[in-house]
This record gives sequence, C-alpha cells and structure tokens, in this order.
Amino acid sequence: MSDALQLILEDTDGTQLETSCTRFAVIWQGKEIWIQQAGNGQLLIGVDVEEGDTEYANLLMRPLATNLVSLQLEMEPVEADDEGHVHGPDCNHDH
Repeated sequence: MSDALQLILEDTDGTQLETSCTRFAVIWQGKEIWIQQAGNGQLLIGVDVEEGDTEYANLLMRPLATNLVSLQLEMEPVEADDEGHVHGPDCNHDH
C-alpha cells in the first residue's frame, strides 16, 4: 500500500489540478496544518510544534463503514528532549 495521497486542487474559476504527495500542509490562521497517512488507511491531521508550545494536538481520522468515519483527538505533551526529532514510522512514538 502506498503512502501517497491523491490530491485535487481547485481554483476559484473551477480549474482543477491533480497531484500526489506523502504529506501536505494548509496554512490556516498562520499555522501549518499537516495532513498525512498514519497507516491502516487512517489520516493524521496536526500542527508542527513551535518554540514555547507545551502540548500539541493531532486529529486521527479512521474509516468505519460506508460514509462513516471515527475521529480521535490526541493531546500530546511537548518533550523537551525531542529537539530536532522528526516523527516517522520508525521513531517508536505512539502517534
């Protein structure tokens, strides 16, 4: 199974552009909201941790049945010794 997300981007005039990527961000209220696959067909939606943040939130979306999804909000404390760490499938963090 590929980690690539299929995207359709649409301009205000209706012009569509199809592309794919493994992770993308939407800038909303000055923050980067990142969307990526989290395994087992789940989507992980979250923000990058910035200096001074004490916690961060991830929203995990799981498919259930036709037209149904489960949403789980995960609040994680920022770890002081996590400086420079990039989360990924091999980082052994539960996220």
